[in-house]
Amino acid sequence: MERKSIRWQLQQGIYKIINPFVKLLIKFGLTPNAVTTIGLILNIGVAFIFIFGGEEGNRGDFSYVGWAGALTLFAGLFDMLDGQVARLGSMSSKFGALYDSVLDRYSELFMFLGICYYLVAHHYFTSSLITFVALIGSMMVSYTRARAESLGIECKGGVMQRPERVVTVGIAAIACGITANFIGGNYKLFIPGVPFHVFEPMMILTVPLTVLAVMTNITAIQRLRDSKKALELENKIEKKAMHLKRDPKAKAMVWLLLLTVALLGYTRPLHKPLAFAGKVKMNNEIDTFPIPSGIKDQLFYLQKTPNSNTIICALNFSTTGQINEDNPVHVFWIRYQEGGQKAELSFLQRTFAYGVKSRALGNGKFEIHFVSYKKKPFYLIKSPIDNQYHAYTSIASKMAILKRIFVKINSGGTFWSPNIEYIELKGIDSISGKEVSERNKV
Repeated sequence: MERKSIRWQLQQGIYKIINPFVKLLIKFGLTPNAVTTIGLILNIGVAFIFIFGGEEGNRGDFSYVGWAGALTLFAGLFDMLDGQVARLGSMSSKFGALYDSVLDRYSELFMFLGICYYLVAHHYFTSSLITFVALIGSMMVSYTRARAESLGIECKGGVMQRPERVVTVGIAAIACGITANFIGGNYKLFIPGVPFHVFEPMMILTVPLTVLAVMTNITAIQRLRDSKKALELENKIEKKAMHLKRDPKAKAMVWLLLLTVALLGYTRPLHKPLAFAGKVKMNNEIDTFPIPSGIKDQLFYLQKTPNSNTIICALNFSTTGQINEDNPVHVFWIRYQEGGQKAELSFLQRTFAYGVKSRALGNGKFEIHFVSYKKKPFYLIKSPIDNQYHAYTSIASKMAILKRIFVKINSGGTFWSPNIEYIELKGIDSISGKEVSERNKV
């Protein structure tokens, strides 16, 4: 089972701190929508402080920037509070989710409006342009996700999501205000031989805004690429499903093959020659590896020389009986050389070799790859034929249900850099129902 992301762990840690306050808000009768509205009002206050600082403050007075940054962080706290109030108070609703998304966009627009106004008012024109580009990127990150999810594609990736943007702006603004208070707002650092100053207090705000401008737009583009990939995969699966619906003979063939594979997997002895893979000559050795059977929710398995111990990839379900969206695949050993006992992966094996990384694509679809080999992803999708999850990947230029991976390792390598001769994939063509295989030199 894969470890949770650092972002997820940090979020859970914050929830533990704020949950007592959340319960107090629920006790006072505050609804999630009310908390969201308070967050918007506070962000309007952020804009007001920046605008007031632009009108009343002078170019060297950064106290307004510092106070606006502090209010930005405080307002950002309400982004987490409204969701927790909805969850702990059992007040979640579709309109509440829509209301939260819309007001979050308004909040961010007001924040950037205030920053741009302040910068223009004090003649930081280049900085104001950078801030506007950051605004564009921030809006496109949110819009890309919203549009993708309207098409049924989950789109949450990227390093500059809303919490990161709020924290970046808030901390940068506070640091700018504090630094200017100690060294002076008009301070400029010159280096001999350089015709312009290399530092001034405003750079403490504008440099993070520059990073924000770059990373938000990269995140938006990455989300667009991920969505394109997910939609292409979905279209491919749908076309194959339509083909099967129009061709009763092909559909019957797949049903028969699925039944045959199920019978082979559950009735043959473990230590018989591998019937599915057949007998394959590999450097004068005969493939007599056992067939894993009787394993609940097995997707496919991985075997390698020089021993028959087998890696099993199986579906991983949550306590509610639904597929675990954070860790949809459970990877473990069947140690045939130790009596066929089941064993979990070690930390090193899970982290550097046989562990898997997953990414949700929406509608119950996932992209999976081994941590040690990212070039060959497979896709966890519920088949329209038998309504069961299978691992799909490209084998011999065909979309196939993956059943077995075999890794031929020669002597002379190490754990970190094994001497791999080839990797062989075997599966079932999702249209014809025929066995397909592919051997790749490494």
